[in-house]
Amino acid sequence: MLNKIFFLILVLAVSTPVTGQVKHGTGSIYPSYKGLIMAGYQGWFIVENGTIYTDQARARLDIWPDVSEYEKTYPTGFKMSDGSTAKFFNSGDKGTIDLHFKWMKEYGVDGVFMQRFFSRTRNPKLDDVSVQILKHAFEAASKNKRAIALMYDLSGLRRSGEDCSSVIEDWKFLVDSLRITNQEGTNTYLHHNGKPLVAIWGLGFPDRSYNIRKIGVLKLIDFLKNDPEYGGCSIMVGVPTYWRDLKIDCLPDPYLHEIIKKSDVVMPWMVQRFTSVLYYEMDRYRDMIVNDMKWCKEYHIDYAPCVTPGFSWHNLSRNSSRIELKPVGSIPRLGGKFYWQQFYTAIHAGANMIYVAMFDEVNEGTAIFKCTDTPPVSDIAKFITMDGMPSDHYLWLTGKASKMLRNEIPMSREMPKR
Repeated sequence: MLNKIFFLILVLAVSTPVTGQVKHGTGSIYPSYKGLIMAGYQGWFIVENGTIYTDQARARLDIWPDVSEYEKTYPTGFKMSDGSTAKFFNSGDKGTIDLHFKWMKEYGVDGVFMQRFFSRTRNPKLDDVSVQILKHAFEAASKNKRAIALMYDLSGLRRSGEDCSSVIEDWKFLVDSLRITNQEGTNTYLHHNGKPLVAIWGLGFPDRSYNIRKIGVLKLIDFLKNDPEYGGCSIMVGVPTYWRDLKIDCLPDPYLHEIIKKSDVVMPWMVQRFTSVLYYEMDRYRDMIVNDMKWCKEYHIDYAPCVTPGFSWHNLSRNSSRIELKPVGSIPRLGGKFYWQQFYTAIHAGANMIYVAMFDEVNEGTAIFKCTDTPPVSDIAKFITMDGMPSDHYLWLTGKASKMLRNEIPMSREMPKR
């Protein structure tokens, strides 16, 4: 009898599918996106040959970082007003990432989605700089107890028969080699509905070269949700602002709704869709959020509206044949008022989680990390300033907004004063 019981146990052990919990750690201190404000993190400012941004005429960034606290900086081709060489950081330096996560902890920024661009998924290697940046980021997140998650950006996916298969293999690689969902030390990988949250950004945008019906998105989602070893995940999709109506900035393809209905969180990309210079703009922003959440509630999907401090694309547009020349600071920051108005409006409308664009995006002038009010001087490149505000102003505002989201401080339409 005992032999039969032992045999039955052995058969069950061999035949029972391995669950996703084998690969992913348990007990993350961030079991849900709800109550958090997460920012996007690019991490793409890489120094080559000991320098960065040497040519003023080819500058592609519109706001300059405050580099006074970095342990290592690099010379550029720009000059400060006193004639000294302007310096820049390197995203590939461990010290850079450690400092960024230290700031998150200091100012109460809940955490970040690490951008993983499609081109990096084709042949991932441990010594690749993008993988090393992720390694440093997950270590820093654990050390500083900041939420962290992976966001796959499909930008760069080619039209010629390429699909999301490499994303599947890349996820396996990162889970195995970097243990991103099972960090050493404190597990801070962001979960949602009790499962590791993976974001897929770039679905439904008309300027993409790929067809969302032909790139295997549903196969990717099914893998991340149901694979016996690497699955067991929740999914967030990044879509255009007008995803619900399939118009304006969104492809008129109802297949997008099929994809969204397979996800757990929808995050509409709202950068450039709302401006600080129109009087009733926050009413339009509010109505968009309210109606989006109504749609999501019907299909049991959570919703993370997008907030951004402003926008500037002057230098990037000046160096692009595809983009009409943009003015400097086309969506003014107004010293943080525009940023705070969005936070207040989104929370007042009922949002319980928010996505900030972005933590370190200096190319589009949306960065919330420390930037300088006195950028380099140039007759060619033009930069926005901080409107006289301290370099840490947007980190500080983000921390305040996180407290407001969690009802730790009262709701306030007016931007807080320091």
